[in-house]
Amino acid sequence: MKHRKLSAAVITKDEEVNIERCLKALAFVDEIVVVDSGSTDRTLEICEQYGCRIVRADWKGYGRNKQLAVDSVANAWVLSVDADEEVTPELAREIETVLSGSSVMSGYKIRWLSCYLGNWIRHSGWNRKYKLKLFDRTKGGFTDDMVHERVKIEGETGRLKCVLKHYTHPDLDTVTRKAYITSEMAAEEMYAMGKRSSILNAYLHATWAYAKTLFFNLGFLDGWVGHALATNTAYFVFLKYIRLWEKGRESGDHKP
Repeated sequence: MKHRKLSAAVITKDEEVNIERCLKALAFVDEIVVVDSGSTDRTLEICEQYGCRIVRADWKGYGRNKQLAVDSVANAWVLSVDADEEVTPELAREIETVLSGSSVMSGYKIRWLSCYLGNWIRHSGWNRKYKLKLFDRTKGGFTDDMVHERVKIEGETGRLKCVLKHYTHPDLDTVTRKAYITSEMAAEEMYAMGKRSSILNAYLHATWAYAKTLFFNLGFLDGWVGHALATNTAYFVFLKYIRLWEKGRESGDHKP
């Protein structure tokens, strides 16, 4: 069987709580490259202990920083992993099997199993979240999006069966902090694309986000945490559109 070497690409900033769990699970790869955007905690110290190659770079958004990590690896095949993600042993074996085959696709999507406020989310729309995380970087790479970046590649893609554990939003402080930061980046990106909003728009989008998460995506089956997730999703969407409205108001081209 053919052995294709695999690099892992990780971006970090102050991830000492998550990074060791992430790196331990990447013991099966041939190389780990970390792009760090100014960590002030023990993140880099931990990365050095695991033999990572570290690239220091200013923060330019998720898409550009992840692409910098991809561009910095030595091998064609790359596994893009966030610091709060963990490759399960089953997924690691599946990846090794796929890359040892006589032929491969251009990339493979992997499903998230997310832990939100200490609970594994089985519904709420998150159970259907697949991301293109394993791919041949000679066939493509990340978009430049500040938020909600994605991989665009040429050729066929497949789906792996095993899940990638995602330890997102461990507490309410993280929930509010992430909503504040990512909504601002999302609003900047939308404004640059020529999109505008109104106060009514912000309320309507937030209401739909809540209903979609809780009812249409069966979030109520996740119990109290499903309600919390729906509320947080609505909060993030409201912040995103109200900030978009605010940017338009400051420039004089906002909606009423």
